[in-house]
Amino acid sequence: MLSVKPICLMALFITLTALPGTCPAQDSGAVLLNGIEARYAGKTFSATFNQTARLAALEITEKAQGKVWFSHPGKMRWQYLTPDRHEIITNGKQVWLFRPDENQVMIGSAAAFFKPGAGGAFLSDITRIRKDFSIEAGQQDEGFAELVLTPKKQMPELSGVTLTIALPSHDIQMVVTENIYGDTTRFIFTDILFAPPDPAMFDFIIPDGTSVIEMQ
Repeated sequence: MLSVKPICLMALFITLTALPGTCPAQDSGAVLLNGIEARYAGKTFSATFNQTARLAALEITEKAQGKVWFSHPGKMRWQYLTPDRHEIITNGKQVWLFRPDENQVMIGSAAAFFKPGAGGAFLSDITRIRKDFSIEAGQQDEGFAELVLTPKKQMPELSGVTLTIALPSHDIQMVVTENIYGDTTRFIFTDILFAPPDPAMFDFIIPDGTSVIEMQ
């Protein structure tokens, strides 16, 4: 009598095209990365995001929502709308943290502020994945796949990144980062639109009367 493994039984219920006793083929990490690079490399896009940050030691969870724009290479604008208004803008060299309700802007180096993987920064230059991370395929099912990234250079603020990818489009729908303390930050991206934004939005003109703080 033919024995069918449980994972294959699940696949039979998920897809009518699967044959008894066989499992759908899974893409390797290299194949998934190739698909992401073809989708994102050198392109500009925007998305709506939902962010959930959890501090493990304090058992605190904070949520935020907003809009984000990415442009290759290294340009981003994060516009937080809730729970408080602020923006993070970078032209790839300099970064501005603007809090309009406090009439304050902080200025610093983009390289120092955006560590590899921090804030989904690699989405503005997708080639950084191949340069900065070891990759392997994670969970896969019909319509989605996970790509697990481990930093090649050890750092306390980032121990791993997991990408959830829609198939076959290879849109990155979720990014989860974790540090060595078990803290996690999850970004869920929706309304993804590949269209060039106004290049001026990645530079920031400080309004008159705004308090300026230099970040070390």
